[in-house]
Amino acid sequence: AGRAPGSGAAGGAAVAAMALSLGEGGGSRLRRQLESGGFAAGEYVKQLSQQSDGDRDLQEHRQRIQALSEETAQSLKRNVYQNYRQFIETAREISYLESEMYQLSHILTEQKGIMEAVTQALLLQADRDDPALGARRAAAADPFLPLSAKEAAASEEGRQRTLTTLLEKVEGCRDLLPESPGKYLVYNGDLVEYDADHMAQIQRVHAFLMNDCLLVATALPNRRGAYRYDALYSLDGLAVVNVKDNPPMKDMFKLLMFPESRIFQAENAKIKKEWLEVLEETKRNRALSEKRRLEQEALPRPAPTPPESTNPFEDDEEEEEEEPSAEEEVVDLSLEWIQELPEDLDVCIAQRDFEGAVDLLDKLNEYLGDKPVSQPVKELRLKVDERVRQLTDVLVFELSPDRSLRGGPRATRRAVSQLIRLGQSTKACELFLKNRAAAVQTAIRQLRIEGATLLYIHKLCHVFFTSLLETAREFETDFAGNNGCYSAFVVWARSSMKMFVDAFSKQVFDSKESLSTAAECVKVAKEHCKQLSEIGLDLTFIIHALLVKDIKGALQSYKDIIIEATKHRNSEEMWRRMNLMTPEALGKLREEMRGCGVGNFDQYTGDDCWVNLSYTVVAFTKQTMAFLEEALKLYFPELHMVLLESLVEIILVAVQHVDYSLRCEQDPEKKAFIRQNASFLYETVLPVVEKRFEEGVGKPAKQLQDLRNASRLMRVNPESTTSVV
Repeated sequence: AGRAPGSGAAGGAAVAAMALSLGEGGGSRLRRQLESGGFAAGEYVKQLSQQSDGDRDLQEHRQRIQALSEETAQSLKRNVYQNYRQFIETAREISYLESEMYQLSHILTEQKGIMEAVTQALLLQADRDDPALGARRAAAADPFLPLSAKEAAASEEGRQRTLTTLLEKVEGCRDLLPESPGKYLVYNGDLVEYDADHMAQIQRVHAFLMNDCLLVATALPNRRGAYRYDALYSLDGLAVVNVKDNPPMKDMFKLLMFPESRIFQAENAKIKKEWLEVLEETKRNRALSEKRRLEQEALPRPAPTPPESTNPFEDDEEEEEEEPSAEEEVVDLSLEWIQELPEDLDVCIAQRDFEGAVDLLDKLNEYLGDKPVSQPVKELRLKVDERVRQLTDVLVFELSPDRSLRGGPRATRRAVSQLIRLGQSTKACELFLKNRAAAVQTAIRQLRIEGATLLYIHKLCHVFFTSLLETAREFETDFAGNNGCYSAFVVWARSSMKMFVDAFSKQVFDSKESLSTAAECVKVAKEHCKQLSEIGLDLTFIIHALLVKDIKGALQSYKDIIIEATKHRNSEEMWRRMNLMTPEALGKLREEMRGCGVGNFDQYTGDDCWVNLSYTVVAFTKQTMAFLEEALKLYFPELHMVLLESLVEIILVAVQHVDYSLRCEQDPEKKAFIRQNASFLYETVLPVVEKRFEEGVGKPAKQLQDLRNASRLMRVNPESTTSVV
């Protein structure tokens, strides 16, 4: 009322302009306005309330903004759905890339160690050629080199005393770790051990690193500074791997000792770095000292000068003895490829050219096969054997389960074939089967547990039996000439089958699935198991032996359910005819009974959808035949007596109820009706059960025949109300 003249017209014009802006193309302008960087919500609402004429305009504007919000949400949702699969694939590829980068880091560390060993070997050779140069280099490299034998002895004695003092605190290691003049303590400290699979803390330990081994001890409770022996590892077979930090798991490193591995956590990053460095340095020093020792032992020693003899005939005998020995020691090792063989082997191992390294070894063995074993040949063998050990260690690591399991069993063929060529067929077989066991276990763990049990079992059987078949074919290809390894494969297949049955039973039997579902699942597993017969491998008896306990439990459980249901119906039995009300229901019942094997059911039907049988007897017939059909799908010889006894128990419940009702009933009409039901039970149902059991099992069931013959056979005389028993 107090509005100035003309203000209504102006407000109407503003609202009309705003409505026009929100019309065709107005939505995009509104979106741009809301998305602009300088948008201020307070100013926008204030301006909107000033320009709007009444509550209706604000409500309409609110609805338009709400529609724009819903449209934006739908667009975001569509984008998320479109990119979801790409996001999953990217995450999986990142995980694979991380694993491969970790492996690449370990390979580079190995190559670094090999190059340092080659450098040290070259320096050692130069020191032997020029002793003075070696002494000057050693003095320059170690400013703390002992100046006298007395000082060296004092230093050695101090190290030995420190080692003895510390080992007195460790119970149970005195006999396992005898004192030797060259053994001394390098480093020690507290660590925390974690489980390699679940990354759960196991225990606190104290590690003692000596110049040739690593001692791990656990702390004794209530005794500060005292420890108990846990494990002792030689540095020759020990590998150290850095574990990437993954909070809260950090400051960890892994020790690999074939065939096991252990993970330890240091107190902080600095101590972890010290452990890694001192372990690598000690291993390197150990390898160099061992190499020097072998080379010193291989040096030719001057033969002692024999005393002069006055026997003139000895000269002729010595000449005759020396002639053949001189002929035996003549082995030409001056060939260029033999001189460069150790270095070529180092290069092949560093470049992961395993085939080239084994080819060089085969060439050397062929060349030296018929040559006498002289001192130069022994020296060459020592150098080559060290490279063979390094090559074997690398091949063993290639087959370890810690490596990437992608690529299937064919990815292991390269390492396996080279190990077999090196004469390590037993080790190759063991590592190949361990690698495949880890791959199968990983594939089963990665399966998603679906809502439908049968769908999950189909996937589980496909994954497991396909992997088993591929492994068997690859094993047959790789170990074709090693018949002794096939027994190891059979043992591995049995253990793998046990792992499969554990996962199968957990999903099918532990979850209390119905007998029909369990029967279908077992049928699927048997069908997949028969595929292995293509390669001559029959594991059906193993899967039967592993499943027999669970199937027995399922049969007995379902038998108890049927017996309880039958007893409950018997307690409410009124002995009345069934009225199915509609022809469709009667036709459905005819089909069900025909499916149960009852072909003469029409003689028990009357007019107007009546059935001259009681509901209890009909329900019992359908339930018993359904139980028999599902049980026959599960059948194998070990279950024969369990199935037979279950059927006898179920049938006895119905037979005893009919006999009891016949004895107790006084009404003549009901008594005649009971006789009719008894006749159907004895003369129709029991023979059908016997026939179906014999068809499914392959032999007649004497217990079922005895049950039918021992029952009270009822014959109805139409002209009288008495029964002949």
